[in-house]
Amino acid sequence: MYRKFIQIWNFIRFKRVKLTRRFLRKNNFLLEISKRQKFIISVIFLSSVLFLSEYLFGKSGVYIAFLISFLTDIFLFWAVNEDLKDNFSLQIFILPFLFSLAFGLFYFLIPARFLTRTMTTSLYAIGLYSLLLSQNIFLVSSIRTIALLSSARTVSFVTTLLAYFFLSNVLFTLHLNIFVTLTVLFILSFPLILQSIWTYTLDNKLFSKSLWVLCITICLIEIALVLWFWPVIPTIIALFLTGFFYIVVGLSHVWLERRLFRNVMWEYIWVAVVVFIIFIFFAFRS
Repeated sequence: MYRKFIQIWNFIRFKRVKLTRRFLRKNNFLLEISKRQKFIISVIFLSSVLFLSEYLFGKSGVYIAFLISFLTDIFLFWAVNEDLKDNFSLQIFILPFLFSLAFGLFYFLIPARFLTRTMTTSLYAIGLYSLLLSQNIFLVSSIRTIALLSSARTVSFVTTLLAYFFLSNVLFTLHLNIFVTLTVLFILSFPLILQSIWTYTLDNKLFSKSLWVLCITICLIEIALVLWFWPVIPTIIALFLTGFFYIVVGLSHVWLERRLFRNVMWEYIWVAVVVFIIFIFFAFRS
């Protein structure tokens, strides 16, 4: 009887050890996969949630946009937590959060067609994957110089412009009180500009260029104040603000790179002229 009991006990212990090892092996897989694989898992999961949010939750799914934004930063931390131990930079979490928030909110303004939803989700997935890769490059570049830094800056700036356009479009579509609109726009503009300037300084201090960023943000708010009274559709206002964002922040970038030459200045002047002509054209049509 005692021998039988010992055999059963050893069998149970063997099974328990086997299950424990299998569980630890699965956990090690989740912890030891490469950062690129973690980015792919993150993008697939977040894109799926974004695509299904409207079908499962309807208009109340707008709250899911904030959940997706927080999950984006959580997934990013999961992928780069080892690098953050040596060089913590809070700035890398700003743009992924606002990029997901911009798509999550703008998602409910587009026509409820399968093809439109699919194209928007695909754009989000491609943009988010490129953005996560660029944030990883910034984090590594703050420690050592790598060749992909220039490409990462370009990707980051393009996704910043896209996020700013979507967010400002959603904001002006709501037709809120002017004080609420300008306050929310300030809250959205300041961190986006801060993050965009940081990509060229890579300073660990969060507010190292706060005065500069504040001045640019105030300029955007002043432009928005004028446009709020202008009788044009929200998309045109958002487009004009995004164009102005591109000009002032882009000039800041070239100034930080010490290449603010005459030909570069003329490129931005021509962009300003084109944006102004487009705005006037649609303003008169309205």
